[in-house]
Amino acid sequence: MILNIAAYLFTPIDDADALAACLRERAEAGALRGTVLVAPEGLNLFLAGEPAAVDGFLDALRADPRFAAIEAKRSSSTSQPFARLKVKRKREIIAFRRAAAPAQGRAPALAPERLARWIGAGHDDDGRRVVLLDTRNREEVAHGTFAGALTLPIDNFVDLPAALESQRDALADATVVTFCTGGIRCEKAALWMQGNGFDHVWQLDGGILGYFEHVGGHGYDGACFVFDQRVALAPTLRPLHDPSA
Repeated sequence: MILNIAAYLFTPIDDADALAACLRERAEAGALRGTVLVAPEGLNLFLAGEPAAVDGFLDALRADPRFAAIEAKRSSSTSQPFARLKVKRKREIIAFRRAAAPAQGRAPALAPERLARWIGAGHDDDGRRVVLLDTRNREEVAHGTFAGALTLPIDNFVDLPAALESQRDALADATVVTFCTGGIRCEKAALWMQGNGFDHVWQLDGGILGYFEHVGGHGYDGACFVFDQRVALAPTLRPLHDPSA
């Protein structure tokens, strides 16, 4: 069995180049494959390998006080979904090119269980209507999204702010919950929206993968696209494509 993890954390990193080299060495020692992105704003990783090796990598990472709070979304496959290991030092761990620095503060995070309750009720705890905002691109959305979610015709995350301008009036009376694959894009999007005239904005803690892990598929139609050879994951976290299955 191959353990797959998706994890990120916004935290100031002043030694990004050195950290990237260290993480590459650790991942190679455990024969892990996937992608590790390191930037001054934080860390983003998708890794897969033998469970003991993946857990060992996470344990070593959390030994650094900067990453003690990092949480990983976990799923399994019978084959390795990544062709190789890529470790990159980037300007941002997810390109947005807008002022949004979650390391200095974040928008309110909504637990999956609470969102499921809101979906079932049709409103938030204050009786406001809820709009689920998909911050992913159209290719990802095509594999699945929350029922009735607001989806935008974008190909890149950097296009989201411009696409949202036409939605200002429609969202004025709503509680907006941003979501994405693992939480990183919706965290940046929610923070940017808060600072640019959108009120009552939350982010789905852990993204779709976290929701699947804690709640399952309640209110979700289809699968969640992932950036590896599994293609997408069902709400049960089973891969759409697993060659060795």
